[in-house]
This record gives sequence, C-alpha cells and structure tokens, in this order.
Amino acid sequence: MTDLRADPNAPLSDAPEPWTGSSTPSARSGPPWHMTEMIEAEPALARRILERHATSDGEAARLAATIRGVAAGGGPIGVVGCGTSEHGALGTADILRDALRAAGLPSGPAMPLAIQALEFTLDPALGGLVIGVSHEGGTWAMNRALEAARAAGAATALLTVGDRSPGAALADVVVATGEMDESWCHTIGYVSPLVAATAVAGHVSGQAVPIDDVVGLMAAGLACAAEAETIAGALHDASRIVVIGSGADRTAGRELVLKIEEATWLPSSYRDLETMLHGHLPATDATTGLVLILADRAGRDERVERARELLEAASIIGIRSAAILVDGASAVLETRLTPAGRIVVPGSPTLPAPVAALLGTAIPLQLLTERLARARGTNPDPIRRGDERYRAAADRVR
Repeated sequence: MTDLRADPNAPLSDAPEPWTGSSTPSARSGPPWHMTEMIEAEPALARRILERHATSDGEAARLAATIRGVAAGGGPIGVVGCGTSEHGALGTADILRDALRAAGLPSGPAMPLAIQALEFTLDPALGGLVIGVSHEGGTWAMNRALEAARAAGAATALLTVGDRSPGAALADVVVATGEMDESWCHTIGYVSPLVAATAVAGHVSGQAVPIDDVVGLMAAGLACAAEAETIAGALHDASRIVVIGSGADRTAGRELVLKIEEATWLPSSYRDLETMLHGHLPATDATTGLVLILADRAGRDERVERARELLEAASIIGIRSAAILVDGASAVLETRLTPAGRIVVPGSPTLPAPVAALLGTAIPLQLLTERLARARGTNPDPIRRGDERYRAAADRVR
C-alpha cells in the first residue's frame, strides 16, 4: 500500500489552507487500516500537543486564565460537542473540574457542565464561558452552539485541529491540536481534545503536566494488542455489546460504544455501572457481550465491589464478559469474572485521576474496536460509507 505511514512518530498533516472538510479516507483492502496507524501515532502526538501548549503565553494558558476568572466570579462554564467530540467534551469537563478543585476555585458535579451541542443551542446559558470541541471545526451543530453562546453574552473557546475553520472564527480562544485524523473512525479526534484539555488544566491548577508520564501511559496502551484480539475473538459474533462505566470511565464507555458501531456495525449500548444493576439484565443472554471499563481511581473500592456484583450476575446468565481495568482493580477482580478476556492498564498516580483514566483507556478501547473490525471483516475507516445507502444517508445530515 503506497499510503502507509513509515514512521508512527512522524507528525500528521495540519488542517488544509484554505480550510475544507476532510475527504473520504483512501481505500485499503485490509489492515493496517488508517485507524490502525492513527492509534499507533497517539503517544507521540500527545507529546507534541503538550509541549506546544506548555508555555505561559500560549492559547492554552490564555484559556486557562479565562476559566479561572469565570469560575472565581461564579459564572457558568459549559463544554459542548457532537459525536466523538461530545465525548471529548465530557472528558474535558471532567479534567477541568478536577483542575478547578486543585486550584481551590469553585467547582462541582455540574461545573464545568458538558452539554450536547444541539441541546445547548436550544437552551443556551447566559454569560460565562462556552468551550467547544470539534476535530475539524466544521460541525453544523457545534458551530450553532458557539453562535448561540455568543448571542447569550458568553465568551467562547474551541479545542480543534486548527485556527482557520468556521468554528475557529466563532471562538475568542482557539487551542489548536495541529494534526488531522486520517480515518473517519476518529481516534486522534478523541485523544487530541483530551490531551489539549490536560494542557489547559495544568495552567488552571498551576501544576505542570508530567509529559513523560502521559506519553508512557499511552505507550503502555499500545502493548495490549494481543489482549484486545482475545476479547475481539470472544465477542465478534455477539448479538450486541453492552459497555459499562462509572466516574470518568463513563466517557470512555460512551466512546467505545460509538467506535464499535461505526467501525464494526455491531449494535452496542452504554450503561452506567449502577444503572445496569437496576432493570437491564432481563434483556441479556448468552449471546450478549459485556465490556466493563474501570480505571478511574476516585472511589475505586466502592466501584470495584459493585462491578464484582454485576460480573457475578452476568456469569449466572452466561453473558460474555470482558473488561478494561486499571491494575489495582484487576488485582482484586478474579479472572473468572471476565471469561472473554481483560486488558490491564497501569495506574498513574502522578497524573490527575480523570487524566489517568481517560488517557489510560483511550488506546485500549480503540485497539479493541480495531481488532473487532478485523474479526468481523469490516473496514473501520469509511464508517460504512462505502455502501451507497449509508453514504446517501450521511449526505442528508448536516
């Protein structure tokens, strides 16, 4: 294949000048897919983003100053997005909320609040700050949300690939990640805003980001390909997959569901850990796959015990259970509870809890998706738009 990337550490392309939306990824007859190469590129990408935004006079520091000012004044802070970028927004809110607490500034379960872009557009908050997340900066609902925020008197910011897009034109501050995802099954598009948010959070809290620790954590994720393949082998012919999470892992769970449906066309759904224990088990059986994500160290003991109860119940029903677990949780959850396999990610006590959970699980969940695509014989890159019906359906969506 002539378009293979020779060096996974080499920078990816920036947004085009003049700006235009991305085109269909080049077709490949088999793996490595573009998605495969984007996953391999992520640790080095994370380093470049963090180094670019470490300076005290850059856009990440400027956004951090705005966040601190709005929080100190009691104003609202919203983070908005769609699709994978909605999950980037959810993770960004978790990361910034933790940073505000570390700085001794007002925060809480809903501050900052992550909101789906269209829903924000229909009921925008007055004043404060609205941070958009959009990989390319051209999403219709995302840009409507920024327009609504400005009309409501809010300051606006955008985490995106470059500063030349329609979305960037609507933002007072643009924190650019600088490198484009080459697959439409976005992996770079998920990781980039989380890393950019980590850079901003370091300026908010006043605590420098340990860049080597972030890169090491993500590099460790690349080493779990064999475990991901084992799980994919056990789940690829399931009737559906249910993904379970709690705390910061809820964001990773939602992203895994989206990736599985985009890349493998296997029906999937997300449930909060406690929610799954209250009424959803009757719809499962031995054809159901389950993936538990448990990496957030905040309140881990209670989450582990509830997870054990869920996995015990699943084993009675015959559900095919697998997990992505931080090492501390894996040590106390017996392997018999995850007969479909498990991926173990290292704990990272030097990183804030949501950063460690979100960046520690990003590559494992992406590799699991990519291996499921291989097992099911699907190409993840075009997200089924090689089929005329799905391409026509996508053309109807702004």
